[in-house]
Amino acid sequence: MTTLAFVLLSTFGIAVLSLVGIVFLSVSEHRLAPLVLLLVALSAGAMLGNVVFHLLPETFETVQAGEITLFLAMLLFVGSFVLAFFFELFFSAYHCHNVAHAGEGESVIVCNHRIKPFAQLVLYSDALHNFIDGLIIAASFAVSIPLGLTTTLAVALHEIPQELGDFAVLLHGGYKKKQALLYNFISALTVVVGGVIGYFVTSSVSVAVPVLLPFAAGSFLYIAAADLMPELKHQEKMSETVLHASVFLVGLVLMALTAFLE
Repeated sequence: MTTLAFVLLSTFGIAVLSLVGIVFLSVSEHRLAPLVLLLVALSAGAMLGNVVFHLLPETFETVQAGEITLFLAMLLFVGSFVLAFFFELFFSAYHCHNVAHAGEGESVIVCNHRIKPFAQLVLYSDALHNFIDGLIIAASFAVSIPLGLTTTLAVALHEIPQELGDFAVLLHGGYKKKQALLYNFISALTVVVGGVIGYFVTSSVSVAVPVLLPFAAGSFLYIAAADLMPELKHQEKMSETVLHASVFLVGLVLMALTAFLE
């Protein structure tokens, strides 16, 4: 089998992992609702762990290798965080308007969109992250087949909990189950695009990855800290709070373990 075939099979296999949410298609909305918040907690931990244990360490490695300066890396990191904030800020402002007065001197703000901004932000950020994974997988196979296979396995290990969490986040953000599954899969297909581009233009990988890594890290940190974690703070029962905190830690630990195994 050719190197290109290995790249295509490996990246497509990674993309298929985004369909892990299919196991919830037959679950009723009533039963799925409490599970969604659990998976949101898992996704929040996994995203934060992905930033801390994968994306930022890989960014610092590129800095140490002289592929990018520390100032530029941190500028991209903070810049993507701010851009994510602006995206949600202006998306919400564009779709919301004053429609009535609830009382003297008070106005009611009504938003005419059903999909929450963070759900779309998750799709865009995940697409970028998957594209980076595709570039890295292709670069690994360019070195050797065994290295490519082990890299693919490492990517798969940290993709499973994240993709499961992403599916839940899309549901929580307003998408229907089949929509969430489809859009998550389309977003995941960028790993194949990254793999093909990385295979044919291997020399550009050394330029693209150092720039894209901190950018992806900033957007994931924003989603985890500004969107997902606050969603977990509205539980009235202590038992639910403890459960969500525990699942959050599970997502964080899973990312730490996959980083250790790489």
